[in-house]
Amino acid sequence: MLLLFLQPWETQLQSIGPRCRTGPLDLVLVIDSSRSVRSFEFETMRQFLVRLVRSLDVGLNATRVGVIQYSSQVQSVFPLGAFSRREDMELAIRDLVPLAQGTMTGLAIQYAMNVAFSEAEGARPLEQRVPRIAVIVTDGRPQDRVAEVAARARARGIEIYAVGVQRADVGSLRAMASPPLDEHVFLVESFDRIQEFGLQFQGRLCGKDPCAEWGHGCQHQCVNAPGTFYCACNSGYKLAADKKRCLAIDLCAEGAHGCEHHCINSPGSYFCRCQPGFVLQQDQRSCRVIDHCSFGNHSCQHECVSTLAGPQCLCREGHDLLPDGKSCQVRDLCNGVDHGCEFQCVSEGLSYRCLCPEGRQLHADGKSCNWCREGHVDLVLLVDGSKSVRPQNFELVKRFVNQIVDFLDVSPEGTRIGLVQFSSRVRTEFPLGRYGSAAEVKRAVLAVEYMERGTMTGLALRHMVEHSFSEAQGARPRALHVPRVGLVFTDGRSQDDISVWAARAKEEGIVMYAVGVGKAVEEELREIASEPAELHVSYSPDFSTMTHLLENLKGSICPEEGIGAGTELRSLCECEGLVEFQDRTLGALESLTQTHILWGAGAG
Repeated sequence: MLLLFLQPWETQLQSIGPRCRTGPLDLVLVIDSSRSVRSFEFETMRQFLVRLVRSLDVGLNATRVGVIQYSSQVQSVFPLGAFSRREDMELAIRDLVPLAQGTMTGLAIQYAMNVAFSEAEGARPLEQRVPRIAVIVTDGRPQDRVAEVAARARARGIEIYAVGVQRADVGSLRAMASPPLDEHVFLVESFDRIQEFGLQFQGRLCGKDPCAEWGHGCQHQCVNAPGTFYCACNSGYKLAADKKRCLAIDLCAEGAHGCEHHCINSPGSYFCRCQPGFVLQQDQRSCRVIDHCSFGNHSCQHECVSTLAGPQCLCREGHDLLPDGKSCQVRDLCNGVDHGCEFQCVSEGLSYRCLCPEGRQLHADGKSCNWCREGHVDLVLLVDGSKSVRPQNFELVKRFVNQIVDFLDVSPEGTRIGLVQFSSRVRTEFPLGRYGSAAEVKRAVLAVEYMERGTMTGLALRHMVEHSFSEAQGARPRALHVPRVGLVFTDGRSQDDISVWAARAKEEGIVMYAVGVGKAVEEELREIASEPAELHVSYSPDFSTMTHLLENLKGSICPEEGIGAGTELRSLCECEGLVEFQDRTLGALESLTQTHILWGAGAG
C-alpha cells in the first residue's frame, strides 16, 4: 500500500519538480492490496504510484520499474522490462484492481526475488552491478513468515525498503528491511501522512551514492561524479595504471636517505629501519646489534645467548631444553639411548635403570626379566567405545587387543578372556567362559561393533566388579586362587565418578591396569590402576603409536602362581610344594576319619 498526500492530485503533480536522475536502477514496488485496504485508501495509493513514476528517470538504460500486488496470492501488474515510457506505466497502474484477500507478504517477497528480479522479467544481469531495490508497502501483520525469505533476498543483493501504514507490525517491517534499519524502515500513522515517506524515499532514491552502491574498488578515495565515480589517492600517493590502486611516491629512490639498512617510504616522507636483531641509533640512520640477554627478562633457566633473532636459551650438559624454549630438565636417557630394557626403562639423572613387572625379577645383565611360570589368569578387558574414539581408531583398538591376546596362553584351563565395551552404557561383548582358544577370542574381538556416545568409566568398573568376574560369567572360583586382572582402555575423561568402583575393584583382589590414549586423564588412570602406578599405567599420545605399549603389557599381565581347573601349578618336587601337598593330604584324611566316627556313633 503505497503512499498518499494531503494535497489534491493536480497540486501534487505541479510540485514534482525536476525528475530524479539516479543512474541505472531496477525498482520493484510490492503493494499490499489485502481486504484491510479500503477503496479510497487504495485509490490514494494508485495516485502515489503514478506520481512516483513521474519523478523517476525511466528508461531501458536508466531506471526500470516493475509493480506487483499481493494479498493471498501474488499478481504481476507489469514486469521490469515491460515499459520504457511513463505513459504506459501510468495506464497499467490506473487499470490496477485490488485483490482484497489475505496478507501473504513472505510469498510476495519470494516472488519478487525469484521472478520479478529475474533477467527473464527484465532485470539487468548481476555482473552489470545495477542496484536492485524493492519497496514493500503494507498496512497489517503478515500471515506467513517473512524473516527467512527476506534474508535470502538481501543475500542476493536486493535492497529492501519496508513501509508500514496504520496497523502494520513493526517487528515484521524490521525483519524485512535492509540495514541500517533507520534508513530502510518507515512507519506512518495513516494514509493521510503517507506523503512523508514519499518525500524521504524520493530524496534517498535521487541521492544514490555510486561510490557506496557500485563496489568502486578504490584503494583510498572514491569521488562521485554525475552518473559515475572516479578514484583518488591520499597525500604522498599517486594513482596506478589501473585507476584503482594507489602507489606511494618513492622518496627513498629519489634522494640520498643515508639509512644504513633499509629506507621505508611513508606518505610524503621516509624513515630508516634496521634489520631484525638491530636497533636504530639516535641519528635515526645507523644501526647496532641488540643484546637481548642484557635486558634481564629472557627467563632462561640456565644460560642466555643473544642472537640476531632474539635471546636463545641453552641448557647445561646432561639437560634438555623444554618446548617452552626456556626451562631445562634432566635428559631422559631412556628416550635418547638404546637402553635395551626388556620391560621398562627409568631415567635417573645422568643414568638409567631397568624395571621388571610385578612377579618377575631382573636378570644379572640388568636388562632382561625372567618369565613367570605358566599359570592361570582371568582377564577382563574394558574398552572405551565413546564417540571421541572415532570408528577408524576403534578398529586400531581391536587390533591392539588381539595383539595382547597373542602373547597369552588362552584355554579353559589357562587364561580366560572377557571383553566389555562402554560408552554411555555398558555392554558385555563376550564373558570369560565363552571362548577356549586365542583364535576364537580374536574373531570375536574383530566382530565387535562400535557403540559411540559418552564415557561412563565408573559404570563400566561397577559392571566389571559385580558381573564380569562372577562364576556365572565364567570366572573361576576364588578357592582356586586364579588371579583376576582388569585392563581399562580409555581415551578421555570419565563423565561419571570412578573413585568408588576403582577402589572396590582393588578391594576385591582384582589387579587393575589402565591404558590411556590421546586426551586420557593421568589422574584417572592412576586412580584406576593398582600400585605401583608406573607398572600399571601405560599411555600413548595417539592411536597410531600405541603398539609400543605392548612390551610393557606383555610382562605386566603375567599370571601369578595359583591353582585352577584341575592343573597343579606348583611342582611337587619343590620343597614348598611338597609341604603344601602333605598338609592338604593330612587334612583330607582327618576329615574322612571324623566322618567315619560320626557315622559309627549314629549307627550305634
